[in-house]
Amino acid sequence: MRLLASLALALLPLLAQQSPPPANPEKDSDKKEAEDGFPVTSDLVKKSCGPCHPADEKGRLSRISFRRTTPEGWQQTIKRMVSLVGVKLDPEEARQTVRYLANHHGLAPEEAKPGMFEVERRMIDYKYPADNDTEQTCIKCHSFGRVLLQRRTRTEWELLLAMHRGYYPLIDFQAFRRTGPPQTEPGPDGRPPDNRHPMDKAIAHLSSAFPLRTAEWSSWSANVRPPKLEGRWMLSGHQTGKGPVYGEVEIHRNPSARDGDEFVTSIRYLYARTGQNVRRTGKAILYTGFQWRGRSMEAGAGQTAMREVMFLERNQREMSGRWFSGAYDETGIDVRLERAGKDAMILGLDRNALQTGARDREVSIYGANLPLKPQPSDVDFGPGVTLKRITQASENRITVLADVAADAKIGPRDLVIAGALKANAAVVFDKVDAIKVRPPSGMARNGGNRFPKMYQQFEAVGYSNGPDGKPDTKDDLELGMLDVAWSVEEYTATFGDDDKEFAGSLDAEGLFTPAGDGPNPSRSGNRNNVGDLWIVATYTTAGSNSKPLRARAHLLVTVPLYIRFEQPEVSQ
Repeated sequence: MRLLASLALALLPLLAQQSPPPANPEKDSDKKEAEDGFPVTSDLVKKSCGPCHPADEKGRLSRISFRRTTPEGWQQTIKRMVSLVGVKLDPEEARQTVRYLANHHGLAPEEAKPGMFEVERRMIDYKYPADNDTEQTCIKCHSFGRVLLQRRTRTEWELLLAMHRGYYPLIDFQAFRRTGPPQTEPGPDGRPPDNRHPMDKAIAHLSSAFPLRTAEWSSWSANVRPPKLEGRWMLSGHQTGKGPVYGEVEIHRNPSARDGDEFVTSIRYLYARTGQNVRRTGKAILYTGFQWRGRSMEAGAGQTAMREVMFLERNQREMSGRWFSGAYDETGIDVRLERAGKDAMILGLDRNALQTGARDREVSIYGANLPLKPQPSDVDFGPGVTLKRITQASENRITVLADVAADAKIGPRDLVIAGALKANAAVVFDKVDAIKVRPPSGMARNGGNRFPKMYQQFEAVGYSNGPDGKPDTKDDLELGMLDVAWSVEEYTATFGDDDKEFAGSLDAEGLFTPAGDGPNPSRSGNRNNVGDLWIVATYTTAGSNSKPLRARAHLLVTVPLYIRFEQPEVSQ
């Protein structure tokens, strides 16, 4: 009994810290009037959601009318209602519900843009600049991208926090707790001490930074119009480890769909470094007038599915985003689509670096409506680069042989063909001064037995010191992907570390394949095949006296993701 009493006394300060902050004395009626939500006009949404979310005299459904988010955010909510509350929706009703909510209770382009990395499934180290306390509270469990893509009333932000505490009781200790003694001195930025509870701080910032009603949404919701995307679009992009990608996408309205925001696609593209050709067919929905969500399937053997998340610009002539696949969405292409007209268009080169003194350097130029019978004088890289002859010419590709003068000025070069210009299409350089491995840090997950594997692709990029000859200055020149030798080294974290022997393997193209999941009886301690590694790239320059250039990246090989909260893509 004495032990229990001692423990209780020891826990009293901690429990006091975890007690919820006092309620705001503001009257509910005043708050509701100040937080005017958006009425729901869809009969399907009212029928499906109304039993639990009653409508008021203004046609506003509780909770639903006081929140805006992406298609993924609404899908996550619907799936939670189905799994936890038992809502009955057939697939078509669920799709139509998501479509209505994303279109009428969605985000404006300016609101969605900062958080696109979340729906594009990018692994980036994002830093939220506006409020460090709120960021640290939220990222204990998930990316801050989820927060960026939400708009709510103050009451809704409070209810969201309450939902977190109800579903995940440990979150009070993980994120919603005070840490350290009360602040008594001004912070590093000179602000006075702020000893509010972390939950109060977060709610105050979120309700101010991400309110329900904004000028951006008012403007965009009045401007949304039926999309006119049919036609031919030129594709340019980059895939880590494979280099530049060029091709075209034919977009047609889906004839079997009842809504004008559904499309079918015919896609073909080529990996410029290897010549590999890919053909795909797909379907897509355009939500809120600018959010492209699609899925395509590769023709032929393998039938690799790929999800598409793109942002349509206001002029409806440009789209950009990411196409991705993999059990963890880790394999992807950064893409840009431009509507093709009748004029010539330059997309890019197979390899953009032109070294001074080079002779008969073969350069392949990709584009649309390129001249079928060009002369060397029609292709202009600027002074010091002489086009000797054209070896291949078609509407979408011109291949030339070029000489680069030994004294050609180094730096970025614009490319001009038949009146079309591609700014900074190439770069003239004298030598490779350094290389870097991308990404600088990566993650892989064991799998293959009970869980899928998460792969990690690396690539090596070359750099020249530029005109000033100094490294890491503003005039450094990026030279694109390099062909390097890949190897794995031990990231020594413990005495006698042996991660290199068990964590997985790296191929000649920089793709790391993790080992199997589950305890490994062949490893000391019957441990999993996890660990830390260095991924090393070695580039050997021309000349017998040259010293190889090396660069490395940190790779964490960890266990499978046993519980996943993220949602699949919202598409057909």
